[in-house]
Amino acid sequence: MAKGKFEYWRTKDGLLQIAAWARNGLIDEQIAHNMGIRRSTLSEWKKRFPDIADALKKNKNIVDIEVENALYKRAVGYEYQETTIEIDDEGKKKVKKTTKQMAPETLAIIFFLKNRKPEDWRDKREVEVKGEISMTNALKAARERVIKNE
Repeated sequence: MAKGKFEYWRTKDGLLQIAAWARNGLIDEQIAHNMGIRRSTLSEWKKRFPDIADALKKNKNIVDIEVENALYKRAVGYEYQETTIEIDDEGKKKVKKTTKQMAPETLAIIFFLKNRKPEDWRDKREVEVKGEISMTNALKAARERVIKNE
């Protein structure tokens, strides 16, 4: 393999490897390192070669969706099946399936809401105050006090 040469990375095998790295959650910098090129070279190749850009983008989208789904499940809770094998008094194996409940996770809920509904859930609130404050009378009275005291 001519590592770092775009000709190889545009072959079926090269594109499959790029796609696998993207699907496994590697960022462009890590993928470029694995390819034996600089991050800037990968950026250039993404502009020049749509097949390389597609291999990265489509497979990163798959991972993004999987992570989003996992976060959502952690935020709302979910049921899962737990399988255990028990051995009875006679030494026979018995498969036992139990449905369990995973409770919602507070941090996942907070993260989800802060990003999904920032106007309601962000930490920093922006308060806008409208109106006028008239300082004319206060300044006039202060001036008069200063003049009296002189």
